[in-house]
Amino acid sequence: MVQRVDVTGAGGVRLAAWEFRETAAEADPRPGVLLLHGLMGRAFHWSGTARWLRETRRVVALDQRGHGQSGRPPGGPDVPTSFGREAFVADAEAAVEQLGLAPVTLIGHSMGALTAWQLAARRPDLVEALVICDMRASALGAASQQEWEEWFHRWPLPFPTQDAARRWFGEDDPRVERPDPGRGAFFAEVMHEAPDGWRPLFSRREMLTARETWVHDAHWEELAKVRCPTLVVRGLDGELGRAEAQEMVRVLPSGQYAEIPDAGHYLHYDQPTAWRAALEPFLDGIKAEAS
Repeated sequence: MVQRVDVTGAGGVRLAAWEFRETAAEADPRPGVLLLHGLMGRAFHWSGTARWLRETRRVVALDQRGHGQSGRPPGGPDVPTSFGREAFVADAEAAVEQLGLAPVTLIGHSMGALTAWQLAARRPDLVEALVICDMRASALGAASQQEWEEWFHRWPLPFPTQDAARRWFGEDDPRVERPDPGRGAFFAEVMHEAPDGWRPLFSRREMLTARETWVHDAHWEELAKVRCPTLVVRGLDGELGRAEAQEMVRVLPSGQYAEIPDAGHYLHYDQPTAWRAALEPFLDGIKAEAS
């Protein structure tokens, strides 16, 4: 079963957290895991991962601000601040503290991974272990942001059906070099039915604002401050290159490396069995050290 629990994030933003339970027990004393999706994602992107994690752990996935069923900060001149790094990290911190998850294992994908390691660097007392899934520590730069803005303009919205969205993102999108069913499934799940067709749950303008606050900066310094055991996972065809991933492991005081073949950026969708095989030994090791 999945139970929604609301969290109050930075600036009073209402956040939807989803606890994946085996039963309706009132309290779960097992080690906590917080799952953080990437930009444009949602908590339910972690459903497959949560199913096996909940066998041995208390598992919560967070809809981050402006995503899924979580609230959006008010508009106006403070929009860059309300979608900045500090807000996302503060939201994750609030989820850990308000839900009693500490010492928590953070598992983050893409932007969610950046949020996870920034929280681990700033609040080591809250974080027991960390998994970084296909997120770079180097700056991506202005050209990358411009590419994203142009890409958003190419979306053929609204889609007539959810399956049409799945096909476009998995096959017809000019950014797709070859058919990518995992990518198609990922984006189909963030579409909702509007009066004129299927549209994203999020605001593309807000996503660009959120990305603008971290895309120009490198994040090596904060990465080096992470003291807990950390697993860096990349898909062979993902956005995080092997050389950079291995350098991230070297910079981390307690880093480990895993690579998943035949997987791209959405590797937990592309290869869920291999994703589990990469994580379980690391997580089991953390559990053994804690016992």
